[in-house]
Amino acid sequence: MSAPVVTEATRPGGGDAHSGFRRERPTLRVGVAAVWLSLIVLAPLAAIAWQAGGGGWRAFQLAVTSHAALQSFRVTLTIAAGVTVLNLVFGLLIAWVLVRDDFFGKRFIDVIIDLPFALPTIVASLVMLALYGPASPVGIHLQHTAWGVGLALAFVTLPFVVRSVQPVLLEIDREVEEAAASLGASGLTIFRAVVLPALTPALLTGAGLAFSRAIGEFGSVVLIGGAVPGKTEVSSQWIRTLIENDDRTGAAAISLVLLGISFLVLLALRVLGSRVSKRQERS
Repeated sequence: MSAPVVTEATRPGGGDAHSGFRRERPTLRVGVAAVWLSLIVLAPLAAIAWQAGGGGWRAFQLAVTSHAALQSFRVTLTIAAGVTVLNLVFGLLIAWVLVRDDFFGKRFIDVIIDLPFALPTIVASLVMLALYGPASPVGIHLQHTAWGVGLALAFVTLPFVVRSVQPVLLEIDREVEEAAASLGASGLTIFRAVVLPALTPALLTGAGLAFSRAIGEFGSVVLIGGAVPGKTEVSSQWIRTLIENDDRTGAAAISLVLLGISFLVLLALRVLGSRVSKRQERS
């Protein structure tokens, strides 16, 4: 009777020689990711929170409830909400055209959608000022108006909706739409009952990203908006004014409020999108 062959797998306390390495690698990756996330995101957020509370609760309350701060919040949130709704409609339309339609120049349009991501935001403000400023070649003067701020924000936030919806639209099974059409469903009914539910989580994600970017935007509105108090002065411009006046605690307090709003909006839309996805899976 031959002696049993002792292998790494049968050796007591053994196993695959690489199994320990495989078990350790995820821990190492998680550790590196956590450290990097802490350095890039968590540490700066903690610093802002610490600076905002440097003067105590009373100073924080006075900073975020001052007339100028409340006016900037109103202007920021109102324009950002309007721009987000606008981008939901036209972002979906552009994504639909890029995915479902064939036309000359399609690749060129697909490329320029990402231009606001790469373009310095101050350049966007210069473009808006050249097009809609006092010397407007199209005869439309929007400098120092809420409409000018809205157009600038729409420019820098449009790609978020398009790029969120586009890959999902590519994955939708066209056979389901064709089956619904063969049963006599109209195009609007097919879109509402088949396409839109599948796109809803992506639309919510794009809307959340666009809204969060809009409420924190500075460069694209600095020239076209003009920071008119109560009219075009967004919160990021009020933060700059506070810093210029050496009120760093107040600036940090306003920044913390904007961060909190962004986080809550993103969290709410993420939870809502997750519930919509689960409901679709069950149905």
